[in-house]
Amino acid sequence: MIKIGIVDDHAVVRAGLRDFFSTHVDLRVVGEAASGREAIDLVRNTEIDVLLMDLSMPGQSGLDALSMIRAKAPDMGVLILSSYPEEHYAMNLIRQGASGYLNKECEPDEIVKAVRTIALGRRYITPAVADLLANQLGKKDNAAPHEQLSEREFQVFLKLAKGETVGKIGEDLSLSVKTISTYRTRLMEKLALQTNSDLTYYAMKAQLIN
Repeated sequence: MIKIGIVDDHAVVRAGLRDFFSTHVDLRVVGEAASGREAIDLVRNTEIDVLLMDLSMPGQSGLDALSMIRAKAPDMGVLILSSYPEEHYAMNLIRQGASGYLNKECEPDEIVKAVRTIALGRRYITPAVADLLANQLGKKDNAAPHEQLSEREFQVFLKLAKGETVGKIGEDLSLSVKTISTYRTRLMEKLALQTNSDLTYYAMKAQLIN
């Protein structure tokens, strides 16, 4: 029996996934969460084989929670199920420790295939993500500027681009305002940008935020 946790801020999505998994004898949903913070508590208190997690949620997002979840449960599989296309986030999340990345427009049977693959301790790589991996090999210098940010810089970048304050970001990531300001300075230099408005424009143009 594969024990599954579902993290999504939409109750109807959680219910749909729960009902879908109930039709498979080897899959069982053992817990649910509606935010990144709830996901961390879920992982701390529940035995889970594969965690299905949305990326965009209010407060602490899936991206914010991933590193903490990895620290608490290094052997647990984490499948990101997001509305964003693979090319926007998949590579960054896999580098951070996600076991797989699927777009929410995928066929339901592919989710089951991914869960079963990840439960075996393997990563689930779609053909689209495999192409991204192949294209990035030996081409780091040609990568988009945001792809060269560190994991933490990328987190801070997205939050600033969404209009969050340095104080709020520090609270969400459990870091000091001074540390967040340092990350902001570094990522501004790497992206060759001047203001938070520039960050927002860059992120929207790259389709990293809506």
